Amino acid sequence: MSQSQPNDNGQYIRRVVLPSGRAIEVVYFEPLSLDEAAADPRRLDDLHICPECDRDLVYPVEWEEASPTEWEVLLRCPNCEWVEVGIFDQATVDRFDEILDRGTDQLVDTLQEIVRLNMQEEINRFVEALDADAIWPDDF
Repeated sequence: MSQSQPNDNGQYIRRVVLPSGRAIEVVYFEPLSLDEAAADPRRLDDLHICPECDRDLVYPVEWEEASPTEWEVLLRCPNCEWVEVGIFDQATVDRFDEILDRGTDQLVDTLQEIVRLNMQEEINRFVEALDADAIWPDDF
């Protein structure tokens, strides 16, 4: 788990919680300049939104560290098949990661609900079959 925030003095601080539960802060001294941000407007945007079809389905295919505060990320939209490789600052990637985590949580919650509903339906059919004496020992 990690949280990121820019600092007033131009430094970039990333708070990381280790598996042991201990939290550390990593300080980066390579801030993103306004010129860099203006040169690549996607840096300020949310990476999960496709610039072609405007859907919020974009996900990372590959990524690697480009510098201590930047990541090179291959992005893909499954809706329109848009693909782009870009270099994005840590704060943008952290926001993207948080959105991906929320999406994963939603998918897991939906999957668990579907499994629960399917199981409930199977139980109801089994009870109905028991009540109708439609199940025999040789069915097992």
